[in-house]
Amino acid sequence: MSDMAKPGPVGSGGQGEVSPPELAAKGDRVGSVVYFSSASQNTARFIANCHLEDEGIDVFRIPLRPKDPELKVNQPYILVVPTYGGGSAKKAVMPQIKRFLNDPQNRACIRGVIASGNTNFGDAFCMAGDIISRKCQVPFLYYFELMGTKEDEDKVRKGVLDFFHNHPE
Repeated sequence: MSDMAKPGPVGSGGQGEVSPPELAAKGDRVGSVVYFSSASQNTARFIANCHLEDEGIDVFRIPLRPKDPELKVNQPYILVVPTYGGGSAKKAVMPQIKRFLNDPQNRACIRGVIASGNTNFGDAFCMAGDIISRKCQVPFLYYFELMGTKEDEDKVRKGVLDFFHNHPE
């Protein structure tokens, strides 16, 4: 994609249709972030505390429940995911994330990944980021533990903005 894709018609799926952002960019759109958060809401709180929309970043959430409408994105994004599975590579990436990335339209727009994890997982800390980075051939940009810290929020906010300024589509 040589130009940053503009959002198309909103719909429940299908080629060319896109979902509206959970939080729309304020001012000129610079890029977007797609995230997944479980019922614990740890990742959702982290993303909300980053205030990415204030920096011109559209924020999209991958649905938690399988019966919810699928998320469709047609603009470059950084994916933010938690790591699950207690150290098992087979369980590290949630099925909802796999479903989202298995859609060719969604997968074509991924530009990088950020992951959270639990240091109790040892070598598997933030393994979801490693797996997605390798499978999608995008950089693993940042990692943080559980809900992150204020410093993590600041680094992600600045890092996402810098990434899109330095990697224009």
